[in-house]
Formats: sequence, C-alpha cells, structure tokens
Amino acid sequence: MKPKDAELLNGLALAYMGDAVYEQYIREYLLTKGQTKPNQLHRLATNYVSAKAQAWLIDELIAEEKLSEIELDFFKRGRNAKSYSKAKNTDGSTYNKSSGFEAVLGYLYLTQQSVRLNEIINECISKIDSTLS
Repeated sequence: MKPKDAELLNGLALAYMGDAVYEQYIREYLLTKGQTKPNQLHRLATNYVSAKAQAWLIDELIAEEKLSEIELDFFKRGRNAKSYSKAKNTDGSTYNKSSGFEAVLGYLYLTQQSVRLNEIINECISKIDSTLS
C-alpha cells in the first residue's frame, strides 16, 4: 500500500491491521523460543499483547523518544479514534493507548516499512522480556 493510501485510513483500521501483525510476530517469537503447548503459548503471549502491556510499551517508546513525528501522529490517530466497542479487561485510557500502539504498527506494515516495524517490535519484545526475567 502506498503511504498516501495508508494515511487515508482511520486510526481503528490501522489498529486492526497492527493488532494482527503484532500478534503474529509474538506467536512466531514464542515458537522460536521453543514454546509449543497451546495453553502456555496463550498465557505467555498475553504478557506481550494485552492492552495493558501495549499501553506500557507505547508510554516507554514515547518517553524514550523512540518514535518519529510521523509515528507519533499515527499513535495519536489510533488513540483518539472513536471506538464503538467496549474495552475488555481494562479501562478506556489503557485501551485507547493500545489502539494507538497498534495503529503505529499497522501504518508501518501497510507502508512496507519492515525494517522499522522489526526495530519497534524487537524493542518491545526486549522490554517485556526484561520484566519477565
């Protein structure tokens, strides 16, 4: 998808794509670490993909100034998008931040910025892993 086309998508559409991309990366990561039991995989994956984890990760990336201005714009687009579904297992603010996190990943994926997408996801994996040790 051309960057101009991705820029026309609303924040929730970008978050929809980013959610799927991030989930796939995490699943692959856990499998490469040798995890194979479905219940264990699901439990471990939630450490990385829960709204709470994603909200924490985006706060960390912003605090450490790891996002470009364009990425920050897409975070805000996703965070501020009006969702008509209720947040499950979290408060609205956390849910909105996680939507913003996913929107950034969705934008990077749809614009085929795979090097940058990998950088951000690897940084996030590293941060979560450091909290699990």
